[in-house]
Amino acid sequence: METLSFEFPAGQPARQRAQVGCVGSGDLEVLLEPGPAGRLSIQVVTSVNGSAERWRHLFERMFAGANPPALNVDIHDFGATPGVVRLRLEQALEEVSDV
Repeated sequence: METLSFEFPAGQPARQRAQVGCVGSGDLEVLLEPGPAGRLSIQVVTSVNGSAERWRHLFERMFAGANPPALNVDIHDFGATPGVVRLRLEQALEEVSDV
């Protein structure tokens, strides 16, 4: 198991929390909660050691030039593919955007 941390610029804090996926189902779990203004913090707990570069590239593609809400994001990986990771993140971001 490996724990990875990433930070990106962000806008104002999200107004709600979200949870998508479920680790117990053999899938990826994403938990989002409002964070401090201006910062998107991501913590990934992954079963795939040595995958930090893959995660970093995925997040850079998603958030480069974007203005996501300020969030604390916890991702519990179960060896999910990058496509599943992106899908779950997009679902979670959509949930915190719907008010």
